[in-house]
Amino acid sequence: MRVSLLAICGLLLAPVLITAEASAQGTPSISKPRPAIQAPDPKAYRGATARTRGEEGGLKVRLNNWTIGLAAGLLEGAPIRFAAELARVLDDGDNMRVLPIVTRGPFDNVFDLLYLRGVDAAIVNGDVLDHFQKERKVAGLERRISYIMPLFPSEVHVFVRPEIGKLEDLAGKPVNFNTQGTAAAYSGPIIFERLGIKVEPRFVPHPVAMGEMATSDKFAAVVFVSSKPLDPFVKRKWPEGYKFLPVPLTEKLEEFYLPAQLEPGDYPGLIPEGQKVQTIAVPSLLAVYDWRQDSERHKRISRFVDYLFDRFSKLQTEPGYHPKWKEINLAAAVPGWNRLAAMQAKLVAVGSGADKKAAVDTQLKQFPPGEKAGARRPQQ
Repeated sequence: MRVSLLAICGLLLAPVLITAEASAQGTPSISKPRPAIQAPDPKAYRGATARTRGEEGGLKVRLNNWTIGLAAGLLEGAPIRFAAELARVLDDGDNMRVLPIVTRGPFDNVFDLLYLRGVDAAIVNGDVLDHFQKERKVAGLERRISYIMPLFPSEVHVFVRPEIGKLEDLAGKPVNFNTQGTAAAYSGPIIFERLGIKVEPRFVPHPVAMGEMATSDKFAAVVFVSSKPLDPFVKRKWPEGYKFLPVPLTEKLEEFYLPAQLEPGDYPGLIPEGQKVQTIAVPSLLAVYDWRQDSERHKRISRFVDYLFDRFSKLQTEPGYHPKWKEINLAAAVPGWNRLAAMQAKLVAVGSGADKKAAVDTQLKQFPPGEKAGARRPQQ
């Protein structure tokens, strides 16, 4: 009886509870009215966009007007450092900016200079013209690119076993030129071909070849093309009889190479006091595309030459720059190449006293520019 009464009471109260809960959930909350969304003024929007585009357009023009793209080389090579230091000393905000570009190396830089957008200058080896004239057959290459100045030379080191007495003894013998893509692998075979000595070229890493060379006749010689002194010949003790061979500057070699020498101070353990080993050096140079004189790109290169001429002495005298800058001569000629007319005019002006620059004037007395200004080139 008691259970029935409780059940009846629960049924009677259920509608009341349901009604109260529904009433509580249905009570509206009080909130502030939201302001109406205003549509943007089309005229104001178009005006702001135009101003932004105008500012961006002006910035784009300023950034591109006087910027020089410089194809340098691999990150681990010397050319990229030279390019970076050149960019540092020539920087003048929107008036002059040089962008060093990491590339595949001085050989491929010729292609970049000829065909890659944004490249105005490049660091290349002096003997690349020989390869492109014989192998790649790039039409009129010597008329399309010129040089501004020589850069650091790379001396040729021909290091041989004791039984080798002269270069001709290497005919038919294995000679290592380091791995493909290096300066030695490129210039070395060209040099031996021009000397008329047919060797068996090898292209393995020099440390491997030198290890074999010290214990067997697997390699008769190794050929380095790099700036002296080189660590493998300074830090390693070589047995008696191992030596550097002289490389004569023959008529066929002087077209692209320069005279050089290895001295006792460079390699005290291999070259006795009072003796020198005559060799040759592969010049590197700063090359540019020879734009038509009425083109904007020509104006950009001409301004680059002006800045280089005015600030070059900083590279040689101020601290923090590579010591090789001190050995570079703006007025020195590069065999087989035509100097850019704008640079030639600067050198002639200094030589005639029209524009005195003490450092370059001294260089001109030692190396007078004995070449005519480059002829007008076709536009790229």
